[in-house]
Parts: sequence; structure tokens; C-alpha cells
Amino acid sequence: MLVVDSQVHIWGADTPQRPWPKRAPPQRPIPLGADDLLREMNEAGVDRVIIVPPSWEGDRNDLGIAASAAHPNRYAVMGRLDPEDPKSRGQLAAWRKQPGMLGLRFTFHIPQLVTLLTEGHMDWVWGEAEKNGVPIYVLVPHKLVHLIDIVAQKFPALKITMDHLSIPSNTKDAAAFQDLDLLLAIAKRPNVAAKVSALPCYSTAKYPYKELHGHIRRVYDAFGPQRMFWGTDLSRSPIPYRQHVTMFTEEIPWLTASDKDWIMGRAVCEWLGWKI
Repeated sequence: MLVVDSQVHIWGADTPQRPWPKRAPPQRPIPLGADDLLREMNEAGVDRVIIVPPSWEGDRNDLGIAASAAHPNRYAVMGRLDPEDPKSRGQLAAWRKQPGMLGLRFTFHIPQLVTLLTEGHMDWVWGEAEKNGVPIYVLVPHKLVHLIDIVAQKFPALKITMDHLSIPSNTKDAAAFQDLDLLLAIAKRPNVAAKVSALPCYSTAKYPYKELHGHIRRVYDAFGPQRMFWGTDLSRSPIPYRQHVTMFTEEIPWLTASDKDWIMGRAVCEWLGWKI
């Protein structure tokens, strides 16, 4: 079974030479680097990771590209781009020619980023991404999923992945999943997939998180295993990396061997075009 983590952040320190914008604090005070992550992957039995440059660093992809160039069989990147920057226009034609670059990732989960989606700044991106075969990860809360549904309908050849089941940040247990139906509704779009990622972050329970199995089953019934991508968002994880793996491979009895093969890695690689 190929084990591919659909999302991990790596980042560097906020320095005068490499300053961050004033968006949000990092998930932890000590940065997670590519070499540190590789050691953790080897210990946990994770074959590949899709690096997602974090929003707190700004719209830069340098560390992810460098990691992928150094370890092309272990790392790939879903990169960032500023849709408001005039220099961004025209970049998507050659976007996937960058080392390890598979697509784009946009976050609309904090006030200063939500307006990118709600005020039309993203309008040119969707069409250019579809035209050039650039898949997109999106992080939106449940209440904004309907806006992505409109995009998915308008651009049916654009592959969109809903990050973390669109669960709002800093919610847990029943509050985290109370509007899951809003996410499940978009499963009717065949060009939309969902990441069953970072789920322990949204629970006050303990491993193996059996309380989450019902929610995972609802996602499975809506999207199917070929549009479900396992992931961890490791830098904010409350549990060891290996337990993220075994939570799906050993603790959910109704998943078949074929289901696990798809969910744990094959599905995201095929969806994003990362050759197996």
C-alpha cells in the first residue's frame, strides 16, 4: 500500500531576510523543515507527502520546491499564488513545470483571505487553472462551500479538493461536524474530492477516535474512496504520526483493502497527476 499524506506544512523562521506577512501565527513555534519531516515520514511508514506552503509565510513556494527537487520521489507541492498580484496572471500555463509542483492551494478561512473568494479576486484563476490542467486545493468553512459549488459547476474540468472536510478551525466534536451536510452536498460534482485530513484535531476523544468513524462513513458514502484523501496536517497534530496512519489502516473495520489503497495514497496521486 502506498501511503501518501495529502497535506503537511513546512516553513522557515520569520526573519528580516525572509519576512512573513501579518496574517496568522504559525501552528507551532519551531518551524518544521523538510529534513525533519523526512525523518518523521520514515519512522511512521509514510512514503510520500504533498507539501502545502502555509498561509502565515505568505505566497511563497521556495521551501516546498527545494524539498521536492532534493527528494522527488518523496515530496510534491500544492503551491501558493497571490490572485491579486498582476504578475500572477500568465503563470499557470507553466505552473506544473516547476520542480514537484502539482497544483495550487488557496485558503479562505480567515477574514483577510475570505474576501479573495467573496469579492471576485479569484474569478480569473478558476478558468486559467481549468484551461491549463492545474488542480486546486481549497480551504473554506462549511458556510462557504456553496461558493465553491458554483465554481465546480461552472468549470467542470477543474479538479477541486476540499481541505479538512471544510471543518471550521478551532471547532471540535459535535460543533465541528454539525454542518457536514453542506460539504457532502458538493460530492455531486464529479470534479470535487475531499481530504479526510487532520481529523484528530477536531476531536476531544483519544486514539483510535472511534467517535469519528460515523463522520468518515458519511464522507465515504458521498464521495467514495477514489475521491477521499488521507492526510494529517502534521504540524498541529495531537497524536504521533504513525497513529494517523493506523487510525485508517487498522482501526476502521469496514474499510476494505481496496478502499485503503485508494484513500491512503493512490487516489490523491491519480487525482493530482503524481506518477506512481
